[in-house]
Amino acid sequence: MKKLALLILFILPFLAKAQSNSNDLKELLSRMQGSFSSEAQSKSDTDYYDIRLHMTKIWPTSTDGNWLYVEQAMSTLQEKPYRQRIYKVTNNGASFESAVYLLPNPKKYVGGYSNALLFDDLSKDSLILKDGCSVFMVKFDDIFSGKTGDNSCPSDLRGASFARSKVTIYKDKLISWDQGFDKEGKQVWGAEKGGYVFDKIEQ
Repeated sequence: MKKLALLILFILPFLAKAQSNSNDLKELLSRMQGSFSSEAQSKSDTDYYDIRLHMTKIWPTSTDGNWLYVEQAMSTLQEKPYRQRIYKVTNNGASFESAVYLLPNPKKYVGGYSNALLFDDLSKDSLILKDGCSVFMVKFDDIFSGKTGDNSCPSDLRGASFARSKVTIYKDKLISWDQGFDKEGKQVWGAEKGGYVFDKIEQ
């Protein structure tokens, strides 16, 4: 009986941590889903554009992770997004990983944030993993924050050699800072002063 009591005392902290991590993952996913706008930032600082960001859960019955479709476009060209991705969000114990995938034939899925059924015929095997581009987030107080590895995410956009992404997620907004660097470490694309501030405009 004494051994059993000691075993329970040993296991309880791990069970509590697992439950806490599970609850935090649900909270993170809730915050990530919805529609976001950088309009307010663009009005206060003309170095930033008015951009719309949409994220919605797809494949809700999947048991191998939480999958989100992500679409980003200028506010005046939402029918022509410049970025479409799928994120796979998982809890790896030490942090929350958001792995990044490219879609085959992305034009087919434009506007998919408002119609998740579009993805029913999309095979996960057809997705292209952006290896090294995962964002690893941890929770501090009531904020989720994380980034990619410093030089782990390859990029050839506008002469870049690698990209870096940082993200901070609050209850009502998220800050995303994507930058591209050449092989000498000189920035060649992305915001220079800080990340884009996206206010949540719709859950």
